[in-house]
Amino acid sequence: MLLLERESQLASLAEYAQEARRGDGRLVLIAGEAGVGKSALVERAERDLPEAAWHWGACDGLFTPRPLAPLYDIASGLGGELLELCRADAPREELFGALLRQVSERGKLHVLVVEDVHWADEATIDLLRFLGRRIRDLPVLLLATYRNEALGATDLLRLALGDLATHRCVRRIGLPPLSAEAVAVLAGGSGLDAAALHRLTGGNPFYVSQAVQAGTSDVPATARDAVLARAARLDAAARAVLDAAALIGTRVEVALLDSVAGCPPPVIDELLASGLLTADGVALQFRHEIARLAVAGAVTAHRSPAIHARILASLQALGRDDDACMAFHAEAAGDGPAALRYAASAARRAAALGSHREAAAQFERALRFADQADPATAAALHDGFAYEASLLDRWQEAAGAWERALALWRAVGDRLREGDTLRWLASSMCSLSRGDDAATAARAAIELLEPLGPTPELAWAYATLGSMWMMRGANPEAIELARRAQGVAWPLGLTKVLSSALNTEACAVRVTGGKWAGTLCQALDIALAGRHESEVGRAYVNLHASYVAERDWAAAGQYFAKGLAYCDDHDITIYSIYARSERTSALERTGRWDEALALCAELLSTGGPSPNIRLCPLHRLGLIQARRGEAAASWDCLDEAIDYADGAGEAQAIVPVRLARAEAFWLEGNLADARREAELADDAAGGCDGWDRGAVAVWLRRTGSDRPPRGELAAPYQHQLDRDWVGAARLWTDLGCPFEAGMALLGAADEASLRKALWIFTDLGASAGDRREAVHLGQDRRPSRVGGAGQAGRTNPARGREPGRQTRPDHGRPLTAG
Repeated sequence: MLLLERESQLASLAEYAQEARRGDGRLVLIAGEAGVGKSALVERAERDLPEAAWHWGACDGLFTPRPLAPLYDIASGLGGELLELCRADAPREELFGALLRQVSERGKLHVLVVEDVHWADEATIDLLRFLGRRIRDLPVLLLATYRNEALGATDLLRLALGDLATHRCVRRIGLPPLSAEAVAVLAGGSGLDAAALHRLTGGNPFYVSQAVQAGTSDVPATARDAVLARAARLDAAARAVLDAAALIGTRVEVALLDSVAGCPPPVIDELLASGLLTADGVALQFRHEIARLAVAGAVTAHRSPAIHARILASLQALGRDDDACMAFHAEAAGDGPAALRYAASAARRAAALGSHREAAAQFERALRFADQADPATAAALHDGFAYEASLLDRWQEAAGAWERALALWRAVGDRLREGDTLRWLASSMCSLSRGDDAATAARAAIELLEPLGPTPELAWAYATLGSMWMMRGANPEAIELARRAQGVAWPLGLTKVLSSALNTEACAVRVTGGKWAGTLCQALDIALAGRHESEVGRAYVNLHASYVAERDWAAAGQYFAKGLAYCDDHDITIYSIYARSERTSALERTGRWDEALALCAELLSTGGPSPNIRLCPLHRLGLIQARRGEAAASWDCLDEAIDYADGAGEAQAIVPVRLARAEAFWLEGNLADARREAELADDAAGGCDGWDRGAVAVWLRRTGSDRPPRGELAAPYQHQLDRDWVGAARLWTDLGCPFEAGMALLGAADEASLRKALWIFTDLGASAGDRREAVHLGQDRRPSRVGGAGQAGRTNPARGREPGRQTRPDHGRPLTAG
């Protein structure tokens, strides 16, 4: 088949290959619809670059894939260290490093091809990210093909493409459908109406080729019809072999196919002559996945299980070790024990390689046959699925699985596993804004585990409850539990739980006014030394968040940059999200509102549905919208945020959201509801730091509450309470907080201060603030009129409804992995 209308794409590939040969590596993303000719383009490029070393790998859409399947494909041809590590089931970091080393040879262009990455597992996506960050100074050309017609906004590949787009080595090539003229060339001599062919196929090259080769007088209605028309001309023996091949996969080893269906040379010849399959040495391959799907879909339901059973038996006889493939065929064959065995093994390997979606899918497959397992095995499967689901932000499913595991461990009588599962269940409840239930479960876990002596499970139970108390503002209790966790962890050498406990202790000590930075840096150092990636992510997030809370923007920015780079480099998505969530706080406080709004919108659209991910951006978005006079949108955000925050029962979430709501009511002139929100914030502020207590005290004063301040307050707030408006504004300005400076100036009686406040609000786009300030300028500017009095705004009784539930990621979400 001719390769038409691809001259510019081939020229681009040649250019990128030349750049890579000079040591300026390129990652080329080749996009197009199914059948548009992505593989054909790359195959033509291979013929045009015979001097390069080509290494091919592909993702398979037939079943829940083996993690890193393309890397294993490449290893089989590349050999050497990478192949040895693959055979040894080495960690993925070692696999990634070995691949990079083997293709980094100077003076030789290495071309890596990864086909069909729209089917890629998480680890393969991570491999692309890894290579994309490192090949820019190497003689490497990495070509990744994918379908772009069905990628959703939250699709794993689409998110990865957004990340990769920021790297200077990345290039994109798109493949459009063929023109009517090109279709006419391909249809020449077929007797088909070229115009009708173009209209029906939309210029899709594969569809066109199948229609031309179908040998019918009319254009087939679909590519599937074209494929099946060709298959119908095969004799019975060849069709049986073709059906078996379709159920095996896109690429089929001849030895395996012969074992499954028997394929003497005449049958192979007939299949190759049909054009449905091609040969590449030891294997046969469907010309396109569309063709394989068409053939597989035509295999009747009563024949399919028997074919899958023969495939499974043949794989076993040939000694194959792809558990994901075996699990797929075992389930399709109705072999429950084999499906249970292979799926559980595939799940654990996928988890070890960081392919959490695939791990969860394999655990789900195994659990479909859990009634054939003993209770302990079933409980372990539920535990495994729950953990993987939690990493995917599927917290409701995770909690349900942990509850089922808990019941099974109780039935078995294994108190150690029961206590550990109870601790995990508590963590999931936190993320579902079931704060009280979470604390009850965590305490119950400790009660179960303490009589069993010092164990890793007990250390984690202490650390988990300590983190919960810290988030809820019970700082003395948090510090005590964190130190008890350390007491168990040190003698047992449990560096991961030790890092977690030190992290929690430092955050609680900071809030109480003690020295915290050294302890939190120690937590980071221990996590880095132990390669505990999730704890490294948590430590970086909490260092950033703590310095944001202290208004030390330089230190906060330093840890944000380092933390985000680490999380992105190690693909720790959850803490990357938490870091960017906390970043919105810094952006809002330093007057970079447009940046904050953009980041909030991004987090809410791609971050996931769980409350602990949504709360922080909802809070910041709602607050800025209120200040800019977008009341309806603001209340949508602030209502959802307070439901989450109050449900979690965490002071670090409740206080700032309540104060945002107080401000929103105050800007509307609704003083009564503003006062109520400020007092609700005060109710939760006992365990907060001087900054939060200061904010509460100022809003109590501003809304006319007679409640006194709590404890020592941060200096700018104390100046405001002392009616030193200009001094407070100066301190806020020195801290880089323009909006707070403007709010402080609103308390002043002189027109110059009020006009300066107006200038600040105008510069920030705070139109609601402008309106409040204009009221003051039009009145007699008595201090008693400033900071609360105003024209009556709307009264919304719905704002007084009982709040719901949530969790906030700041400072110590107990997502510890035990």
